[in-house]
Amino acid sequence: MSLKRHIPNTITLLNLFCGSIAAIFAVQGNLVMAAIFVGLGIFFDFFDGLAARMLDVKTELGLQLDSLADMITSGLVPGIIMFQLLLKALPGSGLENVDWESGNDLLEWNFPVAALAGLLVTLGSGYRLAKFNIDERQTDSFIGLPTPANALLIISLPLILIFQPQPQLVQIILNQWFLLGLTIFSCYMLNAEIPLFALKFKTWGFSANKLRYLFLLYCVVALIFLHFAAIPLVIISYVLLSMLATHRSRVEVKS
Repeated sequence: MSLKRHIPNTITLLNLFCGSIAAIFAVQGNLVMAAIFVGLGIFFDFFDGLAARMLDVKTELGLQLDSLADMITSGLVPGIIMFQLLLKALPGSGLENVDWESGNDLLEWNFPVAALAGLLVTLGSGYRLAKFNIDERQTDSFIGLPTPANALLIISLPLILIFQPQPQLVQIILNQWFLLGLTIFSCYMLNAEIPLFALKFKTWGFSANKLRYLFLLYCVVALIFLHFAAIPLVIISYVLLSMLATHRSRVEVKS
């Protein structure tokens, strides 16, 4: 068996490894380290598919393993992070008051039950990944927001709170209704029938990848000037740009 067949799966396992570490940090309330390891996992997630295409070793095992890794890195961890943010936002609770070592009584809850709504992000991600595996329409593009993009949106929130604590942004992010609304919106976007372009490069030519190159340039510029606050803007722009590109292609087909 050729050694190169194992390279993409090894990269995918690195994604899973990073996601598992991120989950530990997220449960402990260390959302910065959780975000860092989610970012590393998403980095590996991008390159496992690229490696499989370049080496021409795409397999069904690789597809299933990729979704399982994404379920942890881009599904479970964002749900826990949203749970932690809701702990901070809900009245009478806060991250500093959470004691994960308490709870000898099996019926004791040491957190507000309403914070569990954050795990809807995990449920929506799991449903989206299961659909993706059996949806033959999503080979060259996506239908619904990809789980890594959604994960980036969620993990940007604590990074903004910690590194860009502008009063207006903090007030918005730590509003319980904003977080609950974002959770529901996140679940919807993950599974919406909205075509979105994929950042998958089959060739490196500019003409065939003009939209991708321009979008990546926009991402770099936005991050330079807005830092972590650019991430939600980039995700929104990604959806709007995809919808515009889809509309344009439909108009061209009709004409």
